[in-house]
Amino acid sequence: MFNDIGPLELVTIIVLAVLVFGPDKLPKVIQDVMRTVRKIREFSESAKQDIRQELGPEFKDFEFEDLNPKTFIRKQLDSDELGLKEIRNGFDLKKEMAEVTDAVHAHEPDSSSSSSSSTSGGRVDMSKKPEEPAKDTRPVFDADAT
Repeated sequence: MFNDIGPLELVTIIVLAVLVFGPDKLPKVIQDVMRTVRKIREFSESAKQDIRQELGPEFKDFEFEDLNPKTFIRKQLDSDELGLKEIRNGFDLKKEMAEVTDAVHAHEPDSSSSSSSSTSGGRVDMSKKPEEPAKDTRPVFDADAT
């Protein structure tokens, strides 16, 4: 129920409870809280049983946790009726990316064979930096754009 409470938070809650209720009333408050939690759980379980009975025998395996989309999808993927594990195991992303990288590097032109111009044979040499505009020129101010 309280899986995400750390030790420091638990100590803080205990200290606050002692300060708020005092050491005399704290055991009574804890008993009242536990009794209320028990009643809520009993009410919840009886409501679940009533719903299962009303749905009929076809839904006897119905779990209310399946109404959570993440749980439902996880349960469906774990059943592997579609053969998704085989597809997942047959696809190696690192291998595919390495093949694509090798293919790209194999088609790059050598920088030693390129001429002094930025284009050679219709190809653009991406290793050269583009010429920067003169620093004195400012972009045109467009009053309508502002």
